Amino acid sequence: MIIVTTETVPGKEIKQLKGFVRGNTVQSKHIGKDLLAGLKTIVGGEIKEYTEMMTEARQKAIARMVEDAKAKGANAVICVRLETSSIMANASEIIAYGTAVVVEE
Repeated sequence: MIIVTTETVPGKEIKQLKGFVRGNTVQSKHIGKDLLAGLKTIVGGEIKEYTEMMTEARQKAIARMVEDAKAKGANAVICVRLETSSIMANASEIIAYGTAVVVEE
């Protein structure tokens, strides 16, 4: 599956438009990681536990978007975007979305 943030895939021609696709996940904080993060805020620096958590969440959202695109018969997703929002005090949603297409050389 080709995934790009652009409107075209270099060297390929869009043959069919399959439509909007998306994938999302809601990720909550882990109490143990939250305690470590709280300590980290005292001394400063990157909070690696949260970085890893959000990386995993993005990967899940993208994988679900790809599943949606495959189900529609696409071999590429163009104009891919990622967004996040807080949905409650300790949880965030990550959504990946784009346009599913069929491309050929």
